[in-house]
Amino acid sequence: MSKVISNLTITADGFAAGHDQTEDRPFGADGGDGWGDRLHAWAFDDREGNEEEAALLAAADAFIMGRNMFGPVRGEWDREWNGWWGDDPPYHGPVFVLTHHPRVPQPMEGGTTFHFVTDGIEAAMARAHEIAGERTVAVAAGTIARQCLELGLLDEVAIDLVPVVFGGGRPFFGELSPGDIPLGDPTTCIPSERVIHLVYPVRRT
Repeated sequence: MSKVISNLTITADGFAAGHDQTEDRPFGADGGDGWGDRLHAWAFDDREGNEEEAALLAAADAFIMGRNMFGPVRGEWDREWNGWWGDDPPYHGPVFVLTHHPRVPQPMEGGTTFHFVTDGIEAAMARAHEIAGERTVAVAAGTIARQCLELGLLDEVAIDLVPVVFGGGRPFFGELSPGDIPLGDPTTCIPSERVIHLVYPVRRT
């Protein structure tokens, strides 16, 4: 069975994007260009020092994300939109996008194909497991990660914590009720330039 991880870079105050996300500023009020330049600087400024983190993502054979992460289009697919990442997205494998509106699969350069799943997270996870086999399924953070936690579908949570503050916006798990989340003690804690990499196992109840 595949291992399922959720991985995201967040600010010191716990946000993956700022307020007021738009098509021109997908990371919203992030204190920079709106494209996450400050939030994700660690990934580009010190590639050699963050090889282990890059390897974690490279190990994934299938990906699951929500409609918000895929793009700004809401409702029916009334205009062409193939993601934020250009013609060659960084996934290089199947990506299952959760949506309420059907759409035919969208193949891209480099091996990425976006598949649009209308029958829920468990259906998307079953398809991802089938493709990944014994390798990793990567789940986007936010509402999707919260749903996976609630359904017992998540094995690990990987957080890249950076010394940036947004003051509000979109939190890692979306909206959670007050209380503990089922995470164990961190199995990984790697300090690097402008980032700390943390990996938490999900406790099974």
